[in-house]
Amino acid sequence: MTTKIIYFMANGRLERAEFGADCSAADVKDLFRAAAEAGPHHILKMYKPNGSMVNISPRLEANSKDSYYQLEVVASDLQSVGMPPELDNMDYRLHHLESKVIEDMRKTPDIICELKSQVESFKRKLESVVHLSWMGLFKDDSKQQLSKFSPKPKTPPLSSQEERQQVRRKFLNMSSLQVTEEVREHLKTPIFDNWQWEEAEMLVLLQVMFTDLDFLTAFHIEMYVLQNFLFEVYCHYNSIPFHNFQHCFCVTQMMYGLIWLTDLRSKLSRIDLFIMLTSALCHDLDHPGYNNVYQINAQTDLALRYNDISPLENHHCAVAFGILSKPECNILKNLSCEQYKYIRRGMIKCILATDMARHNEILNKFKTMQPVFDFTNKDHKEVLMKIMVKVSDISNEARPMAVAEPWLDCLLQEFFNQSDTEKLKGLPVAPFMDRDKVSKPSSQTNFIRFVLVPLFTELTKLFPCLEVFVFWEVLRKNM
Repeated sequence: MTTKIIYFMANGRLERAEFGADCSAADVKDLFRAAAEAGPHHILKMYKPNGSMVNISPRLEANSKDSYYQLEVVASDLQSVGMPPELDNMDYRLHHLESKVIEDMRKTPDIICELKSQVESFKRKLESVVHLSWMGLFKDDSKQQLSKFSPKPKTPPLSSQEERQQVRRKFLNMSSLQVTEEVREHLKTPIFDNWQWEEAEMLVLLQVMFTDLDFLTAFHIEMYVLQNFLFEVYCHYNSIPFHNFQHCFCVTQMMYGLIWLTDLRSKLSRIDLFIMLTSALCHDLDHPGYNNVYQINAQTDLALRYNDISPLENHHCAVAFGILSKPECNILKNLSCEQYKYIRRGMIKCILATDMARHNEILNKFKTMQPVFDFTNKDHKEVLMKIMVKVSDISNEARPMAVAEPWLDCLLQEFFNQSDTEKLKGLPVAPFMDRDKVSKPSSQTNFIRFVLVPLFTELTKLFPCLEVFVFWEVLRKNM
């Protein structure tokens, strides 16, 4: 009997599987589930070295140790979702039926070929999605089987602490997996789609950013300390419509993409790149969902603490360095005193620059410097770093439409929540936040015209390469 030998990476270990050509699809999947230490309701994905997905079946191509597959469990904690047992042995039943028909007819009828093609197509679709909610398949506790219409079992909702610990476990479990080169390259582009990734996966991608820019080596950062730091940052973003952890990830990813796109690695020092990326990561820590104008008008604790001067941005900085003060999270602990002071000063300046009340002041400074910009000039470099963080912060509208549109909905929801509260408290309400006065198209158009375009116009003079990805999206949204 002919056997296949498959090499694959599971849970950070190189494994070897061997099975016969007549092995059923269910048996093959059980073999890989065992290797991945996964249960019967877990969903597996198999990737080629180039990142493309392959179907886990008896027809899986044999390979060598040098071209091993990557096996991942993509729904390890979704106990309510499983695979219909009928689908697992469909290949075997079809193969058996085909053999019987060939015995009688000497050939495979077209209808059998078509059925096999449909089953294979459905299996590929099923295995290519991370979430299976579109199928409406839920586990029925009473019958222990899957039913399209059975209700999802009621389980006690997780507390915020439990949800965070669940994300931490996922993050640490996934952090040892090798992120494909395809994902790494896509992560460097401004068209990256954040909506396709879960929180734990975003933490892994943030780890990739710090690693690929060689920050761990340059600043003697231990991996477990970086992971603790990233998780604490995640925990200090609130569950609000816009200024949440996903926004933090988007801003950091845009900064990371701009660093590569504009080749800032050859123009600025690594410590300056570290300041910009870490500032982007921390720039909205513990944002309450109400802006500075509200803080000042409502005389909140933050406004009183910071004397009405950028209360939110000062708070974000304070929270960031509060996290860094914990030894287990201190990614700066192995730096010299001078390096620490330099990074602290730079992060404070970059994060405070995200206060939109200072937008025109900073943009006008950059306009003045831009024609004679000198990367070796300390003042020029400082303004550029602020501009880069600001651009990353407001860059959603420069992304593809499918990525940008949901973010506008999130922002308007946060605006409306604030204006509703302001009306209840008798505080002034900004027209662009009032649900009774603002429309989605006008909000989008005004922001692009008066904020985004002027900022990107000046930046593209210094980095012409940015025009390629920015303006076709911006123009499309204004057409």
